[in-house]
Amino acid sequence: MARDKVKRNVVALCSVPKGKGGRPSKALTFAQAEAVLKAAESSRMYAYIVLSLLTGARTEELRALMWDHVDLDGAQDASPPVPPHVAVWRSVRAGGDTKTRKSRRTLALPKRCVDLLRQHREAQQREQGDAWSESGLVFASATGKPLDAANVRRDFRNAIKDAQGVDPKEWTPRELRHSFVSLLSDSGIPLEEISRLVGHSSTAVTEAVYRKQIRPVLQGGATAMDHIFEQ
Repeated sequence: MARDKVKRNVVALCSVPKGKGGRPSKALTFAQAEAVLKAAESSRMYAYIVLSLLTGARTEELRALMWDHVDLDGAQDASPPVPPHVAVWRSVRAGGDTKTRKSRRTLALPKRCVDLLRQHREAQQREQGDAWSESGLVFASATGKPLDAANVRRDFRNAIKDAQGVDPKEWTPRELRHSFVSLLSDSGIPLEEISRLVGHSSTAVTEAVYRKQIRPVLQGGATAMDHIFEQ
């Protein structure tokens, strides 16, 4: 129409169905996050919840995470030193790729995640035996099979049912990622760094969707989380 090639935009004649309003996402406060971690300690979901909250990885990325992409030792003698880290390079999306190119990232692990993942790997190997080694998944069912989204949501809500000040019916696993962004923002981490940590292509999405406050290996998130959740 702008170039006078057609006289009418036929799409404008279509009646568009009214969309259903989406559920607004929320972020845990620090007190709520502490309550969630405490309530989940004895749960099978504990390592999953801690890694999601302290690294900001998407649930679809954690469900596809392989032990081959987790380095719990790092290389402290290297120049520069390489901290323990996780390579977020896969997801359960079609084709196994992450949401966007920038979503492929390597994140330093907070100490709490390193310690817990060591314990999780030992417990998983005892529980699953050969099934664990065959699948190579960090988070899997008791038989070594991949987790599906519905089971993760259900197990997450069961894990946090005793969290003080948190109604499990009102929270989903993906909001741990939103909480990661807000907790870092509260701690003064620049928006640009937070955007890199969560794998966004720009700060616009981080600002508009993820940040709930008014205000090589990426290490900023791990350093801040070690400070926020001091052991």
